[in-house]
Amino acid sequence: MAHIAWLGKKSPFCGNVTYGLSTTEALRQRGHRISFIHFDTPQGLAQRRDDLDLGQRPVAVPDASSRPATWQADDPEVALPYLMKSQVYTIPSPGAQRELRESLERLQPDVVHASLTLSPLDFRLPDLCQQLGVPLVATFHPAFDASLRNLSAGTQQLTYQLYAPSLAKFDRVIVFSELQADVLARLGVKESRLAVIPNGVDPDCWSPAPREDPTLTQLHQTFAGKRVFLYMGRIATEKNVEALLKAWRLVRPANCLLVIVGDGPLRTSLQQTGGLEPDVHWWGYEADLATRVALLRVAEVFLLPSLVEGLSLALLEAMASGTACVATDAGADGEVLEGGAGIVISTQGVTTQLRTLLPVLRDQPVLTAELGRRARARVLERYTLTRNIDALERLYAELVPQGSLAA
Repeated sequence: MAHIAWLGKKSPFCGNVTYGLSTTEALRQRGHRISFIHFDTPQGLAQRRDDLDLGQRPVAVPDASSRPATWQADDPEVALPYLMKSQVYTIPSPGAQRELRESLERLQPDVVHASLTLSPLDFRLPDLCQQLGVPLVATFHPAFDASLRNLSAGTQQLTYQLYAPSLAKFDRVIVFSELQADVLARLGVKESRLAVIPNGVDPDCWSPAPREDPTLTQLHQTFAGKRVFLYMGRIATEKNVEALLKAWRLVRPANCLLVIVGDGPLRTSLQQTGGLEPDVHWWGYEADLATRVALLRVAEVFLLPSLVEGLSLALLEAMASGTACVATDAGADGEVLEGGAGIVISTQGVTTQLRTLLPVLRDQPVLTAELGRRARARVLERYTLTRNIDALERLYAELVPQGSLAA
């Protein structure tokens, strides 16, 4: 088994956080030693350790309760100082690089895996790890739209152009789809260093509702028995929630409710634009894992109108939950749903397309049920966390000296 120094995020909540916590937990359960290095204050780190000592379960990691009692001693957690951090990027403190180097020298990991946090420190990692003689792996998360059909796609393309020279120095760069790999290859990253490992979810956690589920009964009461159409994610420009709201207001499907779960810079303005609408429920940010699972289970349709994407974990969670999914073809999301596992729309003219689709989805519950069945089947076939970790272990085995990993 390997000792992996994982450099990532634990807050604020976003897809990168979910990816890091679920992946490291799965690796721990397979016997690997994880040292989690992330940006935090000493007080915040101490609080999380106190929570674990008290047996509290981190909401983003379904199986954290199985972590061994000695994990703090065996798998040290390192907090790097920062000046500012958000869901999108992080600005480290001047001493962060020195503390990272000293931590890696002390830990002596077999491999460093950076779930890139869009931080200036990302660009220093190749030289640092080369000096220390440690293999370096990156997971590159930024969303994209290979066709550059909108302003958000152009902005994300600049991110790829900025990162490509540095990524070319990593031993391996994990991306979520062949499309994403093609973008980086065109920007100069050698194909031999690119590894396509799609996101994966736990299908036992994200699953259709059991026959008896009191949480679902409560949600049905909260939503007054209406059929639920759900968006879950950041409320930001690139997510294009405004186009979804416009389509919903044009159609106003009878006995249906649009539930918007999440927070972000556009939430207040979008809420104010619509006022108090009886068929739009602004749920807000939801930290509790069980509640997020229940929301996807109660939803009949999951809607993702993004202008740019990577490979949406929220989409995979909805699919695993047996929810019919509609998503744009941004990033790898269209690839995930192609061939009948969901409905794929273009990033151009989202409002017009949804205006046509919403009445069909309202009037065809048999269709939505079949789409939900196919969505879960697609996840079980291609996008489970187990498949993801298997591929990750094979990648580590290519980089780590013989004998450090179990056969």
